[in-house]
Amino acid sequence: MTTEVNCPNCKAKVKWTTLSKFRPFCSKQCQLIDLGEWADEGKSIPCGGGKDAEITELPDIEDIEAMLSQQDSGFFKD
Repeated sequence: MTTEVNCPNCKAKVKWTTLSKFRPFCSKQCQLIDLGEWADEGKSIPCGGGKDAEITELPDIEDIEAMLSQQDSGFFKD
């Protein structure tokens, strides 16, 4: 019994065998459409922290300049 899957793009049935050159896609066209969606960042794999992860924001340039102005003169030397 041959396994069949749906093409991720057009949902056509694809036999999962070595004869199905573009599996899981039904054709080169569907494969390239999917690749284009990844390249345009239309698709992505979720990564990073989960719902409990701490969200950090980058400081504004004014805050960075204020922190740097508080450093002693030796801070900027090698």
